[in-house]
Amino acid sequence: MKDDRTLIRDLIKRIGELDYIKTSDIPNIELYMDQVTTFMEEHLGSCKRHEEDKILTKTMINNYSKNDLLPPSNKKKYSQDHVIMLTLIYYFKYILSITDIKTALSPLNDNYFQNEGDKNLKDIYDRVCKLCIDREHDYVKDILSKYDASCKEFPTDPDDVDPEESAYIHRFSFLCMLGFDVYIKKVVMEALIDEMRAEQEAKNSATRKKKEPDKDKK
Repeated sequence: MKDDRTLIRDLIKRIGELDYIKTSDIPNIELYMDQVTTFMEEHLGSCKRHEEDKILTKTMINNYSKNDLLPPSNKKKYSQDHVIMLTLIYYFKYILSITDIKTALSPLNDNYFQNEGDKNLKDIYDRVCKLCIDREHDYVKDILSKYDASCKEFPTDPDDVDPEESAYIHRFSFLCMLGFDVYIKKVVMEALIDEMRAEQEAKNSATRKKKEPDKDKK
């Protein structure tokens, strides 16, 4: 078992080594599916939990298109905006259901996908990435504060009859604090998505009513 100092040092190092895709990294040409999966593997490989894990596969891409998370390819070629959408799906899929991801991304697909105006998908993605990356220090600080709190509540005593058991309880408390933090944020995310879904359904309902013939005029 790693000692506590080694553990927390490795955790911080792991966070600092996580890759993310900038729009400047994405080739300014359309890519075939094999090229897309290779690109994602090369640029997000550090995010894998296990070496044998796959960042993206052909089956995943086909499923995303089938479930309307990803707009159709252009003659089996994928644009920069396709790669951006796939990147967003990659991060969201660890937290949200396919239905929730579709709700969150539908307005992006409808309003900004391959839109060359002032508000386009590339600009939105870059600015959101900056918001997240600029707060990396805050994320690390929050994790360290939880770790310190678990240390104070369950200090590891080398004189214990079973020091490994004490170390486990301490780490379990740290795990629980991290888990509860994720749970709370997931609840907030789901509440936001539920509100977005209700707004989308109301908008779609209003659109359908406008298209219906006026019965009173018949």
